[in-house]
Amino acid sequence: MSLINTEVQPFRAQAFHNGKFVEVTDAAFKGKWSVVIFMPAAFTFNCPTEVEDAADHYAEFQKAGAEVYIVTTDTHFSHKVWHETSPAVGKAKFPLVGDPTHQLTRAFDVHIDEEGLALRGTFVINPEGVIKTVEIHSNEIARDVKETLRKLKAAQFTASHPGQVCPAKWQEGAKTITPSLDLVGKI
Repeated sequence: MSLINTEVQPFRAQAFHNGKFVEVTDAAFKGKWSVVIFMPAAFTFNCPTEVEDAADHYAEFQKAGAEVYIVTTDTHFSHKVWHETSPAVGKAKFPLVGDPTHQLTRAFDVHIDEEGLALRGTFVINPEGVIKTVEIHSNEIARDVKETLRKLKAAQFTASHPGQVCPAKWQEGAKTITPSLDLVGKI
């Protein structure tokens, strides 16, 4: 069963955020847009490049009214040290969420049982706590957060413009489509 249009399951997790340990729960996803980015583990090779990419675009996510959460199967203690020792991860101003019990990786269906790690999964969640986009792929392939930002903006646009759809490669401000019988076979 797909996670699309399902509500995020209740959870509690610890995170390292702006020099402090904080609790993150499913309630944090209510009232604003959220982007949850799963990575296999701290102190790996591709993961810091993705954290840095998210950090470099964090202002754009904030401008769009969204919070970013990076999740690995490590503890929040590991995330503190990772943030302090990796120049790339040190740029992160968003929560680095620990999931040592694998509650989140299992709930979001990105858990690798044999390894106790997460697949690279990216989820855009609306202010009601409902998952609107899902991207999951193999761990050797890092993501481009600009595409996640594009998907966030498309989800926001369609949420505020019912009846409209965003075509392929849609960018904010571009033309959308109003589905109708008259368009069938004409696009």
